[in-house]
Amino acid sequence: MDNHYYPSNSFNKERQDLNHDIVMKGRKKIEITGVKHVESFDHEEFLLETVMGYLAIKGINLKMQNLSVEQGVVVIEGKIFDISYLDDQGGDHAKGFLSKLFK
Repeated sequence: MDNHYYPSNSFNKERQDLNHDIVMKGRKKIEITGVKHVESFDHEEFLLETVMGYLAIKGINLKMQNLSVEQGVVVIEGKIFDISYLDDQGGDHAKGFLSKLFK
């Protein structure tokens, strides 16, 4: 007999939190999984905290079509111009490279 006890939700929740995907359909609809928190949003920009860091989505006429906090899924519709992660990984290196390029 197995003596180990695993709470049914904790194991699945930990595995689910590691998933982070972005699916965009025709620059008009984007589905993001692995969302921990919606920091801010308006018609031009959404700032989301994901399991992989902060994610900014920029565009026009953006609106949230679906938000499932339990599943960590956000669906945004509108005209999408930019999707970027806001972290410092490689930031200084990239700035140095660009400054040398445009001297």
